[in-house]
Amino acid sequence: MENTHKISFVNKYLFSTDHKTIGAQYTIMGVLMAAVGGFLAYIFRYNLAFPGQNIPLFGALGPQQYNSFVTIHGMIMVFWVGMPVLLAGFGNFLIPMMIGTDDMAFPTLNMMSFWIFFLSAVILLASFFVPGGAFGGGWTMYPPLSANGYMVRDPNFLSALLSGSSLLILAVALEFVAMLMGGINFLVTTFNKRTKGMTAFRVPLVVWYINIAAVIFMFSVGPLVAGAFMLLFDVVLGTGFYDPARGGDPILFQHLFWFFGHPEVYVLLLPSLGVLAEVIPVFSRKPLFAYKKLVYLALLSAVLSVVVWAHHQFIAGIDPRMATFFSIGTIIISIPFAGIFLSFMATLWGGSIRFKLPMLWALGFIALFLIGGLTGLFLGSNAFDIYAHDTYFVVTHFHYTLFPDIFFGFFAAFYFWFPKFSGRTLNNTLGHLHFWLTFVFFNCTWFVLFFNGLAGQHRRIHDYSAFSNFSGGIYQTFEKFSTIGAICLILTQFIFLINVIMSMSKKKNAVKNPWEATTLEWVADSPPPHGNFPVMPEVFRGPYDYSVPGEAKDFLPQNQQ
Repeated sequence: MENTHKISFVNKYLFSTDHKTIGAQYTIMGVLMAAVGGFLAYIFRYNLAFPGQNIPLFGALGPQQYNSFVTIHGMIMVFWVGMPVLLAGFGNFLIPMMIGTDDMAFPTLNMMSFWIFFLSAVILLASFFVPGGAFGGGWTMYPPLSANGYMVRDPNFLSALLSGSSLLILAVALEFVAMLMGGINFLVTTFNKRTKGMTAFRVPLVVWYINIAAVIFMFSVGPLVAGAFMLLFDVVLGTGFYDPARGGDPILFQHLFWFFGHPEVYVLLLPSLGVLAEVIPVFSRKPLFAYKKLVYLALLSAVLSVVVWAHHQFIAGIDPRMATFFSIGTIIISIPFAGIFLSFMATLWGGSIRFKLPMLWALGFIALFLIGGLTGLFLGSNAFDIYAHDTYFVVTHFHYTLFPDIFFGFFAAFYFWFPKFSGRTLNNTLGHLHFWLTFVFFNCTWFVLFFNGLAGQHRRIHDYSAFSNFSGGIYQTFEKFSTIGAICLILTQFIFLINVIMSMSKKKNAVKNPWEATTLEWVADSPPPHGNFPVMPEVFRGPYDYSVPGEAKDFLPQNQQ
């Protein structure tokens, strides 16, 4: 008898165990949090350009609010945008499909990981509404600002527990729990559920890179979790782990934070590089250059990522001999990533390049990240870093690395796989407008601030009008230019949202394999049903067989004998 049972809306879209629905939940949540982070950036950037003036859609911005907005903006973009949309979102979308299986190894755990992540986001945003407001001591949460700021003003236990710093620490802890659950699922699924013929070196590189990122996260996050609990105890219970007067050491937290914080950069970077490794061969119609070596380079970068953390502490009193060690390590870790980018260049060289939208985002990623990477070499020198530390040179550097990681990587993936997972196509004209305006306005926002940073502009000052060299001169002009660029950059993203909404309102019209790609997800229907494949595919070849000599077509799918 035919099964006429219908799945309820709640079970299908809210508490689903289907990896694709969970991937969509992470992605949508990441986009919503990006909107919050972008609005905060608009407020404090407007204040920097026009200090003391009322901000449209907000009003006046005080010093404490400024610090809170800068802090929470940084937290949101790293932990509640970068990680959900790249690691969790596309990890959920891609891993089961690309290894030829029906779902994650632990579907219920997968569902729980999203809802813990959702709870962490709610707690973070709730911190704006507690007495004293959200924490404003910087996204790195350094003590003593984070450890005893509230205890000094109000030793009441409940007030300390519901303080902005406590809620921030709790939100971060829950977000880490969610990502740990997801990382375990990724690894177990990839190791144990690959389809027949899918050997280790037939696994697409994006799956390798997502799993390596998960390993980096799981290895490095433990010390910070311990450090965060110690910080929470200092705030709520009045302990003295980071209080020198009671035998503690605030520098200890810096080590615990950056032992995780710098590997976190590669947790965000590797999934995006994996996306580029899928997009570039498809639109170059060439095999990915040095596929196995790219796996080894990523594994090498994972090892090196945990031995460079103290380059964030060159002005914290670190021994100069240790500073030299970490400076050398910082330069050495650029070598595997240089190899990865050279592989992409070699793949492009001599290819039959198609400048489709995913390819444009991939090329834009490379162009912007090279600026971020080269300026990172400057900051790897402890002599230069002592001068540039906490200036807008550093801020601009990491925006030239993290913005391509998070946003250009996300958009390259979104434009590439959207037809597959939605069954619909995006408007090409709106897509081109979105890319070019984003590329131009991002550079308008940030490039001029390299000069402000070299002039000594500090990153955490609310009003520069009292500083003669920054008030009314060329550097204030740069601030205004940057702010106009930032506002335009934010408004440009509405083009993307309009495009998605328009596309989702249409009937499903996407073909199975619009880009003529080779990996297994393109074998499934568009969109893939629950379970992904009617029959699990068998793999006979690697993931990048393009333009194989003697073949009639310029691509050979992995399931083709």
